[in-house]
Amino acid sequence: MLDIDCFSFMNRALESDLAPVLVVASNRGITRIRGTTYKSPHGIPLDLLDRLLITTKPFNENDIRKILQLRSEDVEIMENGLNLLTRIDLDTSLRYAMYLITFSGLVWSKRKRI
Repeated sequence: MLDIDCFSFMNRALESDLAPVLVVASNRGITRIRGTTYKSPHGIPLDLLDRLLITTKPFNENDIRKILQLRSEDVEIMENGLNLLTRIDLDTSLRYAMYLITFSGLVWSKRKRI
């Protein structure tokens, strides 16, 4: 894990006009910032953590429908099937709905050959 000196360097680098894209991944939870006695989420100083977080919002039903239509270009889906997939997505996840599209496309292509 990085210490407080590394975090201060990254904080200064992010203020530059040519700031790099910084991707940080951690699963540490609330832990001590290395080199200090302070605790914070993921061991990252709070001022830097505030700059790194990108907030997102969940997709609404129309967004999900558009995504599913785009992802199913090579599979012909009827309107009620798209409605069902959208409802499945809202209950589970977008990945699961896309797997269903892929799987149904494979089944359709296999049945078409028979």
